[in-house]
Amino acid sequence: MLRTTFTKTASVRPLRAAFTTTVRAMGEGDTGAPPKTGGVGDAFQRREKASEDYAIRQREKEKLLELKKKLQEQKEHLERLSQHIDEITKDQDEKN
Repeated sequence: MLRTTFTKTASVRPLRAAFTTTVRAMGEGDTGAPPKTGGVGDAFQRREKASEDYAIRQREKEKLLELKKKLQEQKEHLERLSQHIDEITKDQDEKN
């Protein structure tokens, strides 16, 4: 099916060979290959990656601080429970 499509297209429009000799224009700083292919990338790509990395580190930092806060609250709660248990057992020992 694909082959017939190509032949019909070719028969409708004659093939014209066109060669271009344009020079690849690069902007300032566009000297490297994209980072996905192993190159260092241009300045914009490096800056964008650094910005994304910074934002991710900030979110992780916020999550860690929140976890530390929850951990401290849990420790305080356990300490209160321990004191309460000690008070109850102390009262029972005095009664016996």
